[in-house]
Amino acid sequence: MRDEVKKRISHLFEGVNSSLGTTDPEWVDIVTEFSLDERIGGNRLTEREKMLCILSALLGCQGMGEFQNMLHGALNTGLDPIAVKEVIYQATAYLGIGRTHDFLVAANQIMEQHGIKLPLPPQAATSKETRLEAGLAKQVALFGPDMEKRQTQGPVLRRNINAFLAENCFGDYYTRKGLNDQEREMITFCFLLAQGGCENQLRGHTAGNFGVGNDKEKLYGVVEQCMPYIGYPRSLNAMNVIDEVSKIMENQ
Repeated sequence: MRDEVKKRISHLFEGVNSSLGTTDPEWVDIVTEFSLDERIGGNRLTEREKMLCILSALLGCQGMGEFQNMLHGALNTGLDPIAVKEVIYQATAYLGIGRTHDFLVAANQIMEQHGIKLPLPPQAATSKETRLEAGLAKQVALFGPDMEKRQTQGPVLRRNINAFLAENCFGDYYTRKGLNDQEREMITFCFLLAQGGCENQLRGHTAGNFGVGNDKEKLYGVVEQCMPYIGYPRSLNAMNVIDEVSKIMENQ
């Protein structure tokens, strides 16, 4: 293993307790050398963006052990704890309570190990009375005016879920402080590509990413950054979706 990789590992994973370096040193050498390769993620992603992508992808694929390792790494490299919490909170809309609860508990334990006082400062920007209106406005801003029509012109049996999307997914989560629109669309893209089987939603949020300035090249970098943690099949599927959506938007 190269000296620069060893140095980065030592800094990133300070506080991590793992026996794999003893029991499986060859595997550890392969995965760390590859996942920390300077080519992964390309030059377009900042260190903050790389960590947001990795944590989001590990939530999406339910990689609890590596999530804990990388959370140590994220905090050791200066990622704001508020940003970490916002990733987990927003993941709830795309993964569900059942798949985010344990990650939130684990994150709290790790933050306490790092001397971070909990709870963190509130980030909510809406109330019970304003969440629907604010969420719908956020949907329209990100995806266009047709989003508003879903509330009144969509299939009757879907109007409840459409309202939930506006007031909960976007009103409760997307309006929060701590992450900007580019970051929120980027992490949603990571949740979806890491789950697999969500290509329809991935198409919509690929377009959403383009709309907030995360262009094709950047999204390719996002996929490359996530790939060591989620594998090649889901990464290649995501790249196909990026190409498909990009071509459609170019021809509009």
